[in-house]
Amino acid sequence: MVTKEEKEQMEDVKEEKRTFVERRQNVVERRLGLDRRRGPGHRRTPERRAAEEGEMNDEQFEFLMAVEQYKKANQRPFPTWTEVLEVVKALGYRKVAEPESLESFRKADKEDPVSV
Repeated sequence: MVTKEEKEQMEDVKEEKRTFVERRQNVVERRLGLDRRRGPGHRRTPERRAAEEGEMNDEQFEFLMAVEQYKKANQRPFPTWTEVLEVVKALGYRKVAEPESLESFRKADKEDPVSV
């Protein structure tokens, strides 16, 4: 049996419950799979798409393992860009070519515009 006090407590709990009201103006549903950072008409390169889906080539995997080894050896969960450059140099990479524009990496994206 429910006592009078328990009934009053249950009524108080019911009164305390509030309805949820969305106050944010621009709510983006992130479960849709839309990547806002890429923007409309920008596609990932096949290499980048494969790497993001977990299918890395040997070079990408070697780099990933070298960064993981560096993080464990130096107890650094998030290495700085300078430390990442040290890892790249430790793998044997050296600057031998003239610098290119970063836009050249997106050339394939510009040739294949996506209609929305």
